Amino acid sequence: MKIDESSVTPIFMQIAAWVKEEIQKGNLKEEEQIPSTNQFASAYRINPATVGKGFNLLVEEGILYKKRGIGMFVKAGAHEKLKDAARQTFLEETLKKFLLEADGLGITRQELIVMIEEQEDN
Repeated sequence: MKIDESSVTPIFMQIAAWVKEEIQKGNLKEEEQIPSTNQFASAYRINPATVGKGFNLLVEEGILYKKRGIGMFVKAGAHEKLKDAARQTFLEETLKKFLLEADGLGITRQELIVMIEEQEDN
């Protein structure tokens, strides 16, 4: 993980995004323990409170859960939940913009289908 201290995205949100990405990639599996707050803070030279804030955000989102005295774990169903959220974002943002731009260019839905199929063949 690379922390970008000059980013407008707060560090705790960068940490949460990284954990989500690792779950989506399959590098962190459901029911698997993630590094502790202190391990993470030490490895990346970040304040443990900042790491904890990132982890707690994921607990609130239902991605991680705490086992008292043991640590944080990836919640069962987290991968599917993240996949569903990514699909929804794709539909609401990317696809909607794509279709509006195609409309503005006078590209029909049928032409789009042909273009997509041609790209798949390449």
